[in-house]
Amino acid sequence: MKFLVVMDPIESVEVAKDTTFGFMLAAQARGHEVHYCLQDQLFLKGGRAWTTAWPVTVREVKGDHFTRKAAVTGPLSAYDSVWMRKDPPVDRAFLHATYILDHAHTQVLNAPRGLRDANEKIYSLFFESVIPETRVTRDAAQVTAWLAEKNEPIIAKPVDGHGGRGVFLLTPGDRNNNAILEALTDEGQRWIMAQAYLPAAREGDKRLLVLDGEPLGAILRVPKADDNRGNIHVGGSVQGVEVTDRDREIAAALAPKLKADGLVFVGLDIIGGKLTEVNVTSPTGIREVKALCGVDVGDAYVAWVEAHAQR
Repeated sequence: MKFLVVMDPIESVEVAKDTTFGFMLAAQARGHEVHYCLQDQLFLKGGRAWTTAWPVTVREVKGDHFTRKAAVTGPLSAYDSVWMRKDPPVDRAFLHATYILDHAHTQVLNAPRGLRDANEKIYSLFFESVIPETRVTRDAAQVTAWLAEKNEPIIAKPVDGHGGRGVFLLTPGDRNNNAILEALTDEGQRWIMAQAYLPAAREGDKRLLVLDGEPLGAILRVPKADDNRGNIHVGGSVQGVEVTDRDREIAAALAPKLKADGLVFVGLDIIGGKLTEVNVTSPTGIREVKALCGVDVGDAYVAWVEAHAQR
């Protein structure tokens, strides 16, 4: 088969950690042809999505991890599957790219409409039975009142944040709370998510990788002693963990809607048995799951594509 990966510049890939690169390695190992392009190389012509893309060979050699041939221009329908793996933020350019991908006339993972609809913070609210108590608001006073009412810590974060950016722990009586909330909401101009703080966060934030509704593997991202965030991006350490019965319950609760929305590969963030986020744009973690748990999620993903590609 022939696959197209829409991604960030391949030159910036972290060979040992990047999930998109892991998918490309897995596709190549299974005998498939891999091309890649940048988001801004997508365009519409005659009512169909096209791109200018590079055929590429990848290898796990830091500093010499790819060789590409001359770029080729053609319709996305020439590919058996297109993988939208552009990293956040989900900004105007990202959204416009999903409109172009609507006209691909081939399989696109994850589905463009799902990428548009599933805000990685707010999407979790479809599953209230498995999430902590949550509020989404632009009104800082609402959060302040809730914090006083609960008299327990609250996590506050922007609904369009990623990689642990803008995540704050608010504690009752802290004189910084008003200033933090003013900055997060841009004085009422931006929505934020406030969630009941889960003490289990000190033990780690689990990333559960789910393919077509089925949990495949998990890692635990443990925050540094001087940080409340476990994100790898901000220095959290990584441990391999088993997929638990509770993890399977959460995945099962999400599976019907994920499938309906075309969200084939997602990363669920779970703390203390509660779902906190649903990562859909370019979920990470497959390299760590393979290294620490021996589960080859990349190979499973490509095998799934082989079985479900539309051509």
